[in-house]
Amino acid sequence: MEMTYSKRLNLLHALFLAKNLRDDERKFDTNLDEYDPIDSAEYLSCYLTFNAIQAAERSPLAERSENFDMLSVYQAFTLLTYAFLSLPLLQEDIKPNLESAQGVVAKTLFVGLPDEELIDIIQSGFNKFQLIGDAEAEHWTDYRENLDKVVVAFVIAATDEDSPYDQEEILPLFGQLLSQLCEAFES
Repeated sequence: MEMTYSKRLNLLHALFLAKNLRDDERKFDTNLDEYDPIDSAEYLSCYLTFNAIQAAERSPLAERSENFDMLSVYQAFTLLTYAFLSLPLLQEDIKPNLESAQGVVAKTLFVGLPDEELIDIIQSGFNKFQLIGDAEAEHWTDYRENLDKVVVAFVIAATDEDSPYDQEEILPLFGQLLSQLCEAFES
């Protein structure tokens, strides 16, 4: 039986939850029907952004005081990743909720920041997300296509044993794409 896209997202969510649990923590639910694909897309977009930040050797903590606007670039990157993870769900009549995802993403990426700063990050990140999404310049079109390809490759590599790539080979590409986005907004 062919695995639906929503089940792939739920499988990835369950696998990464299991990977990140300590031995003394409670066991996670292995029933994929208990996962919500929208929640899975939110979780995975944050997971991929955390990995991208590490791969790009960025420091959000330092940037909070030295270049606060860079946090909104991380927010925008996560929203783009979320969009590419969740858009295929429309084929299964599952509607992504970008408005809700913005808050979840900000609270996940920037745990402990005061609400005023989170609101600034959400608004600025969404403006950058829209700018990138609406831009017709070739470099932004290429950027969106590259991020979409990397997201698709990651989902396949992580859920299909016949994939020509391993997910560990694809993860650094998220760091490269995040670096490109950071450079674009630094200049």
